[in-house]
Amino acid sequence: MENTTFTTEAPRRRNAFKRFVDKIAVEQEPGLTTAQLMLTNHDLKPVEPERRQWGPWNFVGFWIADSFNINTWMISGTMIVGGLSWWQSWICVWLGYAISGFFICLTGRIGAQYHIGFPVVARSSFGIWGSLWPVFNRAVMACIWYGVQSYIGGRCVYIMIRAIWLSWDRNTIPNTFPENSGTTTADYASFFIFWLCSLPAIWFPVHKIRHLFTVKSYVVPVAGIAFLVWAVVRAKGLGDIVRQPARLEGSELAWEFVKGVMSSIANFATLIVNDPDFSRFAGKPKDALWSQLFTIPIGFAVTSFIGIIVSSSSTVIYGGPPIWDPLELLEKFIDDSGSGGRFGVFVIATAFALAQLGTNIAANSVSAGTDLTALLPRWLDIRRGGYIAAAVGLAMCPYTLLTDTNQFTTYLSAYSVFLSSIAGVMISDYYFVRRGYLDVKELYDARPTSPYRFTYGFHWRAYTAYIAGILINVVGFAGAVGTEVPIGATYVYNVNFFGGFGVSAFVYWGLCKLSPIPACSDKWMEVGDEIDDLRVAYDADNASGTGSQEYVPGKGEKDVGRVV
Repeated sequence: MENTTFTTEAPRRRNAFKRFVDKIAVEQEPGLTTAQLMLTNHDLKPVEPERRQWGPWNFVGFWIADSFNINTWMISGTMIVGGLSWWQSWICVWLGYAISGFFICLTGRIGAQYHIGFPVVARSSFGIWGSLWPVFNRAVMACIWYGVQSYIGGRCVYIMIRAIWLSWDRNTIPNTFPENSGTTTADYASFFIFWLCSLPAIWFPVHKIRHLFTVKSYVVPVAGIAFLVWAVVRAKGLGDIVRQPARLEGSELAWEFVKGVMSSIANFATLIVNDPDFSRFAGKPKDALWSQLFTIPIGFAVTSFIGIIVSSSSTVIYGGPPIWDPLELLEKFIDDSGSGGRFGVFVIATAFALAQLGTNIAANSVSAGTDLTALLPRWLDIRRGGYIAAAVGLAMCPYTLLTDTNQFTTYLSAYSVFLSSIAGVMISDYYFVRRGYLDVKELYDARPTSPYRFTYGFHWRAYTAYIAGILINVVGFAGAVGTEVPIGATYVYNVNFFGGFGVSAFVYWGLCKLSPIPACSDKWMEVGDEIDDLRVAYDADNASGTGSQEYVPGKGEKDVGRVV
């Protein structure tokens, strides 16, 4: 009797588990194989025309919104502290973000042309399954940054509350956190409020969230300019920084200038890799070109300029060294202002909180959601992935990372080494090896006949180039974290993004020349506009691909595709 009960209960549990798994699975195109269920879902498929709703002004609003955040405000300050004059650091910002805008347009064009995101683009270069490692790298960074940016947003909420109730003071409210934790009860409560209020924004689909960036692009710059005027009026003119010359000369000045440019690029390394996640929603490829190329350097340069002037004014208002953190300056304004001044602080802090929300959604939530979707497409979509990123951001206790800001910034900047190698392989693959040609349907094909399957789904040429791009900067990275290394390695590491990008791109191109790969064109050929069948399920007759290539099946990656 007991055995009978056991044998009937086990299948019942298995059936219940199967029903639960099927219930939480996301919507899928019918007719997919088991392998394809791990390669596609609605959010990973090419964007259909109905969702291509981002025009050029949406991209302008997107980057204006992204430029007005606390990190951008402070970036020039680190350069001035390093020994540059204010105008030299501002030139660094212009150059760094102009270069970043150029790279953004290179990767963004792939998404705008073929309407596919970064995880799918990476399959053409790293392989159907090999792309999962670059995607995982980007997802981890997005989750970490979500927590860090949320904690900074929590500081904005702290100022908003304190501007209304002066009793909301971290120094008087009983603290339940250890002194070396990096936070207090008041700060953590503010962080949690910001985190909680951010959750509804994750719910909206990417093609609709553009309205948030439009609102932010109007509200936040006005608040930033108001803060600038207020600070200059209180200081009765500009401060000492605008009259202070550079403290370095000769080669030291030159290398500090280079580091300033590279720090601006490093701040953009994650977005350079995954810009296709946004550009794929463009109505036309050119909608994602000039709007990004010009808005990025202008938006970030204007924000940095406001940060320089406001921080310069703080030396006159309060004396001592400049205050590069705008939130710290706003807290001081609360302490020495009346009710009218506190209302002004509340409005500015609210705008900064909106700025952090927009930046977190754009750079972290959507990016993490898209990447996590590619890791488990059968059960995750962008919305679910965004909520996972939010949960990780809360659970990681980001304030522990910010206890040593300099060290944390060093490690995050160093991560651009890994991302630059990924970008180098992707750009080399699209522009120099394939010459703009992608067979989109085959990017969702895991069969051995797929031109993007390479060796068991991994592309050894891409990984060789990726590792080469990392190795050139490894010794310099060790020096950046405190190890004594040769000066030459330090100089190489000072241009780490270009070093990693250049080496990986060149090695990948060279390997593909020596050992050609399938599905390449002899001339420039972008065929994204010719794709009208967005279904990726295999045909009933088991035919491979879209009929746009000829290659002999069954011989692996040695067979070179010929575009016809």
